[in-house]
Amino acid sequence: MIVRQLMCRGLTSHLCAAVRLNWSAPKMARPSSNLTEFCEDFAKAKHVAIITGAGVSAESGVPTFRGQGGYWRKWQAQDLATPEAFSRDPSLVWEFYHYRREVMRSKMPNPAHLAIAKCESRLSKQGRSVVIITQNIDELHHRAGSKHVYEIHGSLFKTRCMSCGEVKANHKSPICPALEGKGEPDPSAKDARIPVQHLPRCDGSGCNGLLRPHVVWFGETLDSDILTAVEQELEKCDLCLVVGTSSVVYPAAMFAPQVAGRGVPVAEFNMECTPATMRFKYHFEGPCGVTLPPALERHESEAI
Repeated sequence: MIVRQLMCRGLTSHLCAAVRLNWSAPKMARPSSNLTEFCEDFAKAKHVAIITGAGVSAESGVPTFRGQGGYWRKWQAQDLATPEAFSRDPSLVWEFYHYRREVMRSKMPNPAHLAIAKCESRLSKQGRSVVIITQNIDELHHRAGSKHVYEIHGSLFKTRCMSCGEVKANHKSPICPALEGKGEPDPSAKDARIPVQHLPRCDGSGCNGLLRPHVVWFGETLDSDILTAVEQELEKCDLCLVVGTSSVVYPAAMFAPQVAGRGVPVAEFNMECTPATMRFKYHFEGPCGVTLPPALERHESEAI
């Protein structure tokens, strides 16, 4: 399957060729924005896949660090979110991620997150399933109450040991004493230059290895087990929602077009049209926190 070929965010030419093959299917007619019609499809669906991106979290005030103005100090995320940057300056990279972790403590799930979690809970009582496939690393879906979540890019609140490889949840604030009060985003702020031995360390028995954020950095491969599970979910879903994603970051950008290619209804909820919009049956424009909740409300035909 094409999904398995797109496990790297730093795409090479042969991977791009695979993407073009997937996108060569004929475009559909202009997507519908008829909510009543969508609700009829929603009421019939047994396995719903919801793909979410940065647009969902942005409505909670979460910085995206993408595009114009998306800087931390003088860097954009792609300058720091790489294995090379961490190897070169782990103190600077940890300052960046410590800042992001601390920012998230003041952010709350918004109506879109809550509507998805409520929908998942309701449909599970009817023998139906909802799976969330998210590109976001902020855990807001979990905090909203969602249970069936695949975080394809990892989580801000997990660490991975560079020595023993252990992945572990970590919600400490600060994550280590040396980072307390560090991470100021102002361009004039001085780098902390924390000695590597004082950065977050593994607490496994006899390890003490350097920890890194358990997120997928640019140029790294995505977790093959997660991608396999996601592929299985997409193959069985009979309704797909694409929420708050620009449809330009691979491999997630081709998940929904792949589903639409086999005739499954796909509904896009976004602030604007995307490169994939014309391939979907529905498009609902506007803030996800406004457009999504009424779409996921209980339909009159539902038993519960």
